[in-house]
Amino acid sequence: MFAGIVEEMGAVKSLEKTVAGTRLTILARLVLDDLPIGASISVNGACLTIVKRDEKAFAADVSSETLAVTNLGKLAIGSPVNLERAMKLNERIGGHLVAGHVDGFGTVRERHQEGNGTTLVVEAPPEVLRYCIVKGSITVDGVSLTINDVTGRSFSVMIIPHTAKMTTLSIRQVGETVNLESDVIGKYVARLLEERGQLPPKSDIVIDREYLRKRGLI
Repeated sequence: MFAGIVEEMGAVKSLEKTVAGTRLTILARLVLDDLPIGASISVNGACLTIVKRDEKAFAADVSSETLAVTNLGKLAIGSPVNLERAMKLNERIGGHLVAGHVDGFGTVRERHQEGNGTTLVVEAPPEVLRYCIVKGSITVDGVSLTINDVTGRSFSVMIIPHTAKMTTLSIRQVGETVNLESDVIGKYVARLLEERGQLPPKSDIVIDREYLRKRGLI
């Protein structure tokens, strides 16, 4: 389990592709402290297991399934990646509960400056938008962010200067793909409501500002 607070940006040192998948070796510094073999680490929001490490890098095997549903398959030598070690339960949770199980791809459709921050509009698949609500949480390439707006095809988030400095979101351009993970609590709530017959399965309702306004919630 993670918090979506990126600790540092690493860089891909090597990619060894095999029939079974890919072994990814990443140069890092901060996250190598207290990171034994077998530990979990979030790489662009995908939870991977450390299989090898030294003082300057760690290696993790990426399965064909993970390559298919994340942007890790698009990485090249030198690509920057967002890194976060697994969360300790005795520490503050600065973001939200993140499982590191990517739900799917998103595509950056707009990027524009607003004051000292940057707004990203990300087109997302229905299975992700289903759990998006205004002021709710979403993980983009492993970064915990607050949703500013939701439409039938996309959501928008604000990237503050600190987040831009610490993560790869500062260099994500229009047309690039990002890994998305919906709020895990929202998934469980939706599943429970469906089983009780209180929520239609695969609802097409988009919980945006207009939806909340009509119901007197904002």
